[in-house]
Amino acid sequence: MSTMNNALPNSQGDHYSCSDEVVYGGFLTFYSLQPESLQGESTAELMADLSLREKEKNLSALYLNERQSVLEKFISWTDQDQVDFVKTLIRSMCHDQHGQIDAFLKPILQRDFIAFLPDRLARYVLSFLDARWLNSSEKVSRTWRRIISHGKLWRRLIERNVQTDPVWKGVVDKRGWRNFLFVSKEKAHTLIFQDLGYPPNLIEQLRNTVDSLEAQHHFYRNLYPKINQDIESLKSNWQNGRHVLSRITCHSEPSRGVYCLQYDDDKIISGLRDHTIKIWQRKDLQCSKTLRGHTGSVLCLQYDDRVIISGSSDTTVRHVNIALTLCSLDCCNFEELDFFTFSLILEYGRQHHVKSVWDVHTGEMLHTLMHHVEAVLHLRFQNGMMVTCSKDRSIAVWGMISPREINVRRVLVAHRAAVNVVDFDSKYIVSASGDRTIKVWSTDTCEFVRTMIGHRRGIACLQYHDRLVVSGSSDNTIRLWDIEIGACLRVLEGHEQLVRCIRFDSKRIVSGAYDGRIKVWDLQAAMNPRSPPDSICLLTLVEHTGRVFRLQFDEFQIVSSSHDDTILIWDFLEPQPETHALDGTLQQTSGPVAVPNADNAAQVPNVGGVPHVDQQNLEDSENDDDVDDVVRQRQVPMEVVELAVLNERDRENNSPSEHDGEYEQRRRDADARI
Repeated sequence: MSTMNNALPNSQGDHYSCSDEVVYGGFLTFYSLQPESLQGESTAELMADLSLREKEKNLSALYLNERQSVLEKFISWTDQDQVDFVKTLIRSMCHDQHGQIDAFLKPILQRDFIAFLPDRLARYVLSFLDARWLNSSEKVSRTWRRIISHGKLWRRLIERNVQTDPVWKGVVDKRGWRNFLFVSKEKAHTLIFQDLGYPPNLIEQLRNTVDSLEAQHHFYRNLYPKINQDIESLKSNWQNGRHVLSRITCHSEPSRGVYCLQYDDDKIISGLRDHTIKIWQRKDLQCSKTLRGHTGSVLCLQYDDRVIISGSSDTTVRHVNIALTLCSLDCCNFEELDFFTFSLILEYGRQHHVKSVWDVHTGEMLHTLMHHVEAVLHLRFQNGMMVTCSKDRSIAVWGMISPREINVRRVLVAHRAAVNVVDFDSKYIVSASGDRTIKVWSTDTCEFVRTMIGHRRGIACLQYHDRLVVSGSSDNTIRLWDIEIGACLRVLEGHEQLVRCIRFDSKRIVSGAYDGRIKVWDLQAAMNPRSPPDSICLLTLVEHTGRVFRLQFDEFQIVSSSHDDTILIWDFLEPQPETHALDGTLQQTSGPVAVPNADNAAQVPNVGGVPHVDQQNLEDSENDDDVDDVVRQRQVPMEVVELAVLNERDRENNSPSEHDGEYEQRRRDADARI
């Protein structure tokens, strides 16, 4: 390869001159990098000249002999005289001659505006092109190609897509191509030539040369279709159910089951029935930490870059111990890390409620909180606010100033059964309960807004984003709601048992149920009232041998947990043979099962080991902490809460209940006890 001081030959035998070197904003450009034979002439002028030479074959000898003398006379006139003479000639011509002159003038009157602009402005104009037009623009002329290649416009296009499209960002990150993006031109030069296998001395020799610019151009121009091909393959894999299945066996016996999880690119954090929280490394699926401190099953958790907060339940003869746990993610030096809880203890004889917050490093008590009297079934936190819900039928809104300052802002009571799930944003808090209702509250004021009614049995899960709420119930259905008007937009049917977990993004809904199946639904089709029901379910994934308790997904994968004591990772980016982790070892196993439509899904036999639960008895609570407890109706000894629930019922303005007399009697009994 040649250096900047040499002439770089092209395929036509022309040579580029690299004498004029100008630096604009850190980018190296070469103004005179054009074939010397073409300098001074535009493409339009060349085309006009070729057209004229073609016509000369049919000209008369008399004209050819006298043309030069007439042209010399014409040139001697002034500009105005020349224009007048040409107008006179045109008036004397016929229509056919006018057409020939018009065809001759069109390319002459056109101008290559890019070639006349300074390189910096030309790059700016061309940077707005998408891949299709950028590819076409490279073929316009050598000038355009030089501007595109030396301006690194393919690299800029990729970087713009990565910044604006999460799928592009994910593919680039997972493939390791981000190392070549958002770096200086010197760094890009080194990385690309290292990738090409050049020795260090030659890499330095080629720095800041035309060869370097051309190599970078070809690298990013070829990288774009590779990324695009991965994205198209990803779409096809989701549609057809092709995926890699990785399995984590948690070995939490005798108390088997993984109730909750959350993941990122580096780790999966899971809450187990054996009272522990386990952190798994994504690179090898090995357990890196086991957090101990809960004395009940870990039913819910959420983490950010600072803390883990988890909810648990532990019932004894005289005490109900409900724990929310705070753990720092900075504790990386312990193989098994004991962490502390801030818990509520209810003593039935003397209702004493205490929550304590402890420093994870020193064991120092940081704060004492007071609230829930039953199991914490779900929690969410963001932006200094946390919302928890409980089997005691209440919702607590917490202000999280710091780990030392966590205070209850408001207690929301309106549900008549266990509150199984909550979600919120800056506008609304949304809660769902075993009483078959979804309730909406104002985030700012905590005032009740509305009740959404439609499910025939208790609601086990929901997610809320923008105006859309998606909920799953023990009536085996999924419902889509418009939160602003409280209307049910669609009912999705297909699961054979209780829908336990649900998540959605802008494209898909993914649900997991007690039938052991995970279903993928087309959200856009579900939102279209004209879509037939059998076109909405895209996939049914059958691999769990127990109830599916929790799942999370993104553009590339689904991560799910189950009563079968496993965590499954369904990777749709690049299907390969299935792998799983057993006792710390990755092993190849047989491929997974995917049914790519709703009709076929109904024909898949029930998964072995998944019992058919009496759905009717699941309405009061979806705790799942114990098999017997799932079907046991629990009453909370809270007269104040009960009275508040009854009062809230009167404010909802719903249709009268057939049990109005029963509720009036309960109200009088509650008043008497207080």
